[in-house]
Amino acid sequence: MEPIAQEEPAAHTALSTCPIYQPSPALPVLSSVAPLKRGPWRYLSDGDVLHAAAVVLVALVLSLGLVWVGYLLHVWHVAARSPLTLSRPMTVLVFGRRLVRDQPETDYQLRLGRALALMRADMTDHVLLLGGRSGGSVSEAAAGRAWLADRELPPGIVLQLEQASIDSLENLRHARSLLQEDGPVMQVLPPVALVSSRYHLARCQLLARRLGFDSVVVAAEPAFELSRRYLVRLLTESGYLMWIDIGVRWARLIGHQRMARRVS
Repeated sequence: MEPIAQEEPAAHTALSTCPIYQPSPALPVLSSVAPLKRGPWRYLSDGDVLHAAAVVLVALVLSLGLVWVGYLLHVWHVAARSPLTLSRPMTVLVFGRRLVRDQPETDYQLRLGRALALMRADMTDHVLLLGGRSGGSVSEAAAGRAWLADRELPPGIVLQLEQASIDSLENLRHARSLLQEDGPVMQVLPPVALVSSRYHLARCQLLARRLGFDSVVVAAEPAFELSRRYLVRLLTESGYLMWIDIGVRWARLIGHQRMARRVS
């Protein structure tokens, strides 16, 4: 689960026909500190996030851990049941992952491969690649575009890069800005397909709903296969999901508007 992130300015729109467009680079992140820029570590000085964490801890103690089991079952269900394709064409959002030597690692390659399959099946002509720099010299989105450009994309595909974010909430916030018109009148968001690893989809789905997307999820992996690594991923994601969901519900219950707006 991703802790509740700070409000930040909308990302700049960057739209082009694949694969020529090269957006302006993000500021570099030193590889030695990059892990601290992602995940829960970057929120340890945030009072609202720590408030939510304390509430979650109390819920865990009072329920003898059963509340975490409930979130784990939900994450497991979404991971196991998510489809591989769409029933109708949609805009596709592809979530990035930390690069290895400036190249997409296995999970990210599966996400990109699923997006490519949707393009070739005429299920989309508009793809947003999400993810800023997580160490190295290029953003996750730019590395994803380079990976796709090497694989003969269908004609007419538009790729849009979102390079300002470093977590899933920021991914979706910036994607929302990119999909809306500039100015006081906001364009209605199009339906979107959220493409990511199976273990990550429940969190993507929750955040997208909180941010006002009409969304469906699409799994990157061809099948759900349980392993020790995957069980750890599921446990981690259910913890993130619990932190977000309980935190927001508690904020609404006590009327803490600033805290509730953190996922909106």
